Amino acid sequence: MKFRVERDALADAVAWVARSLPARPPVPVLGGVLLEAGTGGGLVDEIGQSLTVSGFDYEVSARVEIDASVGVADRALVSGRLLADITKSLPPHPVDITVDGARATIICGNARFTLPTMPVEDYPKLPDMPQLAGSVRPDVFAEAVTQVAVAAGKDDTLPMLTGIRLEIEGSKLTMAATDRFRLAVRELEWEPGDAGLSTAVLVPARTLADAAKTLAGKGAVQLALADRDGMLGLAGNGRQSTTRLLDAEFPKYRQLLPTEHTSQALLEVAPMLEAIKRVSLVADRGAQVRLEFSEGSLRLTAGGDDEGSAEEQLPCELEGEPLTIAFNPGYLLDGLNALHTERAHLGFTTPSRPALARPVSADDASAGQPGNSMGYVHLLMPVRLPG
Repeated sequence: MKFRVERDALADAVAWVARSLPARPPVPVLGGVLLEAGTGGGLVDEIGQSLTVSGFDYEVSARVEIDASVGVADRALVSGRLLADITKSLPPHPVDITVDGARATIICGNARFTLPTMPVEDYPKLPDMPQLAGSVRPDVFAEAVTQVAVAAGKDDTLPMLTGIRLEIEGSKLTMAATDRFRLAVRELEWEPGDAGLSTAVLVPARTLADAAKTLAGKGAVQLALADRDGMLGLAGNGRQSTTRLLDAEFPKYRQLLPTEHTSQALLEVAPMLEAIKRVSLVADRGAQVRLEFSEGSLRLTAGGDDEGSAEEQLPCELEGEPLTIAFNPGYLLDGLNALHTERAHLGFTTPSRPALARPVSADDASAGQPGNSMGYVHLLMPVRLPG
């Protein structure tokens, strides 16, 4: 195999594919990156004009095609993480790669590397993309996944909490994630392939979050589903990936969302974020920040006499009864950052019940009411107040 490719395009493609590879592959070939130069195995099937870079570990697959000048068409398998380290360190010159037997030679400017290849015949066949379910604007997809993924759990012993639930009802797509301490839900409009499609799947949050960062480009992001095989496919920005769905039951989250509030507050997000960061410096291991809402004012406090204390006053608009409630400052910061607006609407029932944060868009503000035109809600469990 022999081909020439632009350095930046190669480094970007290899880095993206290598990110999906297991850190400790059960067998060496699953830590490899498959290079297919002009063999017709790519996304376009245009022999002699492209290089396809792929990775697959039986759970997640990643595939990207880039332009290349192919001298000898063939396939080769090399260590993905080693190739990623090499390509990102190459000088800014075209890259020539030649594979001869069990060795691959990489030449770029005055730099020259050789590395061993792995038996390509032992590499598993990459899965085909499932049937197209629909498409969504890339900016909307990226924002929605970012807003929801922040609430997904990190504990692999509770797989149902490490995923993002995708619910499809015709032209409405709903994403939800929870780690038991917070819940994030985003509703958005999308273009379904079948207007009557109604389904729900649980996707690993880590995979979906990575896709949101890398698949969003000029064109729409395409979602493909294969319920029988338990697989989700994603395509966009010249890249394709597939992931196994989580076979777990997601909590019935809608019943957790309060429909009424005894107190509601409107506040500016940026000053609130800075104040939380400051007062939480003295919080005991970041345990809690207390929020005391009264008419026209919000008082944030943390700490105590033994470990030091801090407080800060902010203006806010309060409707309803004054109340004092406490939150984990890290979770509160995550929730407010995920709103992506200048103003936030907070709804409360009691200091021991979950609070609901919603973004206040320009349209909502001009209408003179909180609203939720952005379709996003973030539920936060409070921390028990001392005494």
